[in-house]
Amino acid sequence: MNLEQDLKWLSNHPQFAHFVTVIKESREACISAMHEAKPESIMQISGRILAYDDLLRMTNAEELIRRHTQ
Repeated sequence: MNLEQDLKWLSNHPQFAHFVTVIKESREACISAMHEAKPESIMQISGRILAYDDLLRMTNAEELIRRHTQ
């Protein structure tokens, strides 16, 4: 299997949707943390946000979460 097929298979499981929801919440927490972060921490937090964004895009998070919350 390739990554695309693996993600398609995983997207059929509500547990995976929950995991993706946790990733989304972690991204939001990082964004909130940026408001109070010291300048030397901004780059690290930005990198984490970008990593979360990549995962959310890869998993088609909005559609996945919507499908499993109906």
